[in-house]
Amino acid sequence: MMAVDQYRIESANALKGSLLPSSNFQHLYTNPSLAVAVAVKSMSDPTHHEVRVVQVSSGEIIFHTTAEG
Repeated sequence: MMAVDQYRIESANALKGSLLPSSNFQHLYTNPSLAVAVAVKSMSDPTHHEVRVVQVSSGEIIFHTTAEG
């Protein structure tokens, strides 16, 4: 059986949104596109907060926004 890649959303800022499992989450996603969509929808202000989606097994950042504020 082949191992399934998992993806985690990370941010130094609080993430909020109805798509997140809870306010203090460690949810892992198996679909990278879904993880990115949830991450983007969970930012209160994309121009001032950084959020990352990280592949758990490798630690590779597959998506990130850059805080400009």
